[in-house]
Amino acid sequence: MKMAGKIFYRERLKIGVKEKKPRFKLVAVAGVDITFYGDHLRKRELEEIAEAVGADLVLLKVQKKDKDEEVEVKD
Repeated sequence: MKMAGKIFYRERLKIGVKEKKPRFKLVAVAGVDITFYGDHLRKRELEEIAEAVGADLVLLKVQKKDKDEEVEVKD
């Protein structure tokens, strides 16, 4: 049995609350022979594409950083 492909996406970080721009950013595609011509897509568009090619949608969790958070840099 062939494994279904996966389309990985996440919510965009720099988008306003009532903006009418696509809210999701395409991150990666695995196991599906497909070419995307846009980086930013609407959820419904992602769902329709995934259904048409038999892929699963995977929403990646975005960790928001605090402005006061210290970041350790290793050399």
